[in-house]
This record gives sequence, structure tokens and C-alpha cells, in this order.
Amino acid sequence: MHHVGHVIADVGYALAHYRRMGFHVPPLQRPVLPDHPEGPSRAVGVANSHIGFAHDFVELIAVVDDGPYPDDEVVPAPLTVPAAALPDLEQAIASTAARLTAALARFEGLHVLCFGAADADATAARLHADGVTHSGVKRARRPSTTGCTEVPIGYLEIDDSSGLSPEGRLAVSEPLPQDRTEHPNGAFRLAGTILCVADDELADHESRYQRYLNGGARDDGPARTFDLGDQWLTIVPRSGLGQLLPGEQPQALPAFVAYAVEVRNLEATRRHLHSAGVPLRTFRAGGVVVPAASALGAAVIFRGP
Repeated sequence: MHHVGHVIADVGYALAHYRRMGFHVPPLQRPVLPDHPEGPSRAVGVANSHIGFAHDFVELIAVVDDGPYPDDEVVPAPLTVPAAALPDLEQAIASTAARLTAALARFEGLHVLCFGAADADATAARLHADGVTHSGVKRARRPSTTGCTEVPIGYLEIDDSSGLSPEGRLAVSEPLPQDRTEHPNGAFRLAGTILCVADDELADHESRYQRYLNGGARDDGPARTFDLGDQWLTIVPRSGLGQLLPGEQPQALPAFVAYAVEVRNLEATRRHLHSAGVPLRTFRAGGVVVPAASALGAAVIFRGP
């Protein structure tokens, strides 16, 4: 996994909440496209912030307008794009923004899962051969979080036509270098995510993700889990969600209901969260969970290494 995306409604409240959970959260950045024949550079799309780890991240995404925000919570992120590619990229950004706006109207929570790939073009070819609809590879240069001026990235949207991925936006992206941020809660890696689906649709969703990931899943209690190196993606039927995450209720089906991060010392993380007044439950497979009702619609699992 490259990242998961949490779509938020209130920028100030969400940033404060994530910081209370012990994450280092930079201000949100909003893309700025370069000058074009119809006018000067302008901010477009949604704003986002990366809760960065060494090789992956959690993305906070906000649908914002052009107004000012207190304490520089939303800052510009200029993109360098070849003139010939600008119309295509602008259309892709507008499409993504519209999809995420609709997702937020559905519920506040997890609406994005992006897989990592060393070569987006090779992945696009493999997906096409497997009959997976996708946007084709888009390329741009954007500011890095590591202090480099800009880095090139290639990415594509998976099953980007209406209705093909009802759980949210699915994508593939080449690596974007991240700061090796030290988070007060000890988190150092994105570990996994959980997709909840209707019981009678479990096999269909499993088959779909097999095509995306070019591999099979294993039985995991009532669920099916794809092992992605040192990460995992679990698809759980609605009837089995309570076994995995006691007390959780999906806001819709299908939907991503939780993501997990690994921490260096689980007991130290537990103490940090408790001292900040963050509600906790126990995770069946080990660790603690901040319930979705207390975490802006997305349960957050903290697990030891």
C-alpha cells in the first residue's frame, strides 16, 4: 500500500484530532496548476496532508474553497506540468475532486486506497491485460515532503468509471519520498486496512481485488486477507465485522472501515493515547483501536511491530 485517504469535513477540527492521537500532521496542501492560455496559475482540486512514514502514509483530504484558513492550515502546492499534459491532468484533478466531494456527502471517513508500484506504466499494462478499467498513467512533478524541490510521480486510477469501485477511489502511484517523521505516538508504518462488504458480495469483492493485486487471499476467520509484504488488506463480510472490530458499525456498504499503523512500543502508545483522553478498545488480533465514532468515521488501529 502506498497510502490510505481519510476524507474530512472540518479542517481545523480534523488536524487537531489527529495531533491529539499523537501524529505529526503538516498543514494541508492544495495543488496549484501553472499558467495556461486562459489565465494565470490557480488552485484546483482538494487539499491534502500526509501523515508520513518512511515508505507510506495516511492522507487527510479536505474539500476546500478558495477562502483563507486560520493558522495556514491550507497552503499552495505548485505543480510543474508539461503544457501538452495540462488539460488531461486538469480534467483528472477535477474528476477526483468531484468523486471525493460525493464521497464526503456519503459519509466522513476512509474513501481512498492507493497501491504502490515502482513502474506505473508496467502496472497499467498488467491491469489492462487483466481486464481492469483504469485512467491511464498521469505524470506530474510535485513538491516532496523531504526537502527536495520537486519529484516526478506517475499514477493511475483503478476502475475509475462510475460504479466499478463503490467503496471509494482506488489508485496506483509510484513512490513519493516521505520524511522519516517521528510521531509522538510511536507510529512508523502503515500496516493494513479493512474493507467491509455485504455478506452475499464477499466473493465478488475478493475476485475483484485478486485482479488488482495479481494474487489470492487467505482465510482469516470470517474474512479474507491479502498479504502485501509486511502490510495487509482484509475484506470482511458485514456479519463478521463485530468479531474483528467489536462495536463497529459500517456507515455504508461497501466501505473501508479502518486502517492500522504499527508502533514501536504499544504500551507507550497506549499511555500516550490515554493521557490525551482518546477513547480506546482492544483489537482482536492484538493492539488497540480508536473507534470510528471517535475518529471522524475511520477506526484507527495501533499495533506493535
